[in-house]
Amino acid sequence: MEAAVTTCYRHPSYETYVSCTRCERFICPDCMREAAVGHHCVECVKEGQRSVRQARTVFGGAVSRTAVPVVTYVLIGLNIAAYLGELIRPGIIGRFEMLGAGLNGPDGAQYVYEAGDFPGFDVIGVVGGEWYRLLTGAFLHLPPSGSSLGSLPFGVLHILFNMYALWNLGRVVEEQLGRARYLALYLLSALGGSVLVHLIAPFTGTVGASGAIFGLGAAFYVINRRLGRDMRAVNRFMAGFLIWMLISAGFASWQGHLGGLLTGGIVTLAYAYAPANRRTAVQAAACVVLFAVLVLLVVLKNSALTG
Repeated sequence: MEAAVTTCYRHPSYETYVSCTRCERFICPDCMREAAVGHHCVECVKEGQRSVRQARTVFGGAVSRTAVPVVTYVLIGLNIAAYLGELIRPGIIGRFEMLGAGLNGPDGAQYVYEAGDFPGFDVIGVVGGEWYRLLTGAFLHLPPSGSSLGSLPFGVLHILFNMYALWNLGRVVEEQLGRARYLALYLLSALGGSVLVHLIAPFTGTVGASGAIFGLGAAFYVINRRLGRDMRAVNRFMAGFLIWMLISAGFASWQGHLGGLLTGGIVTLAYAYAPANRRTAVQAAACVVLFAVLVLLVVLKNSALTG
């Protein structure tokens, strides 16, 4: 009497006598996966992977030795793409820079904003409903001829410094926070910088990712402190950051820098000290509340400007 022929459960045309040690279904060499004892089938391997909890940092980011800082790469790419767009069409800056309030005259020139109705003049800026400027300005930078620092074209240095800082800080912060938390931190820091500009200097147009970069600097400090690392080098780094904020106040928006620094610090503190059993919910709630506060500040400032 002949023994029954057994075939692979995924490839019925393949005769085999090896079975999965977990589900006992017969599997062919293409479906075999090495296990501690014997072999497992593809489906049992997938089920086992789903049952293993992903290791995470204390901030909630997934632990991975091969993780690529995708968000940092994308942010750098967006900033560079926006800069190239400025070179091709310089009008992009005036259209999308951070500006709290301004007037466009009938001659096409821009004037200082005053509350009231001026025939032929159009209100522009956040007070005129252009809320997108609160974020778009953070992806623009000074053009090569836009400003100078001594004999150097500061417009070029502006984006080079910011992208270098984003490259160095972004990879470290993204690794600890994970992509979603990191992106939320970056955007909220950029928004916080723009909001402080709107509150203190609403009639001045500003551009640059510096607010978001200063937010990453604050995050870097909080992360290292939360992890209990040696703070001597970190303190020197932050001292340099703050000194640069003071030096650059003469030719850059210190309001944007300070707003980003404060916002980034607040967000990362919420990330760092959220209770582990409700970590994601608390972190998300903190971001939503902070966002709401920033929006409220803009609304109140708009109301004050319009009388």
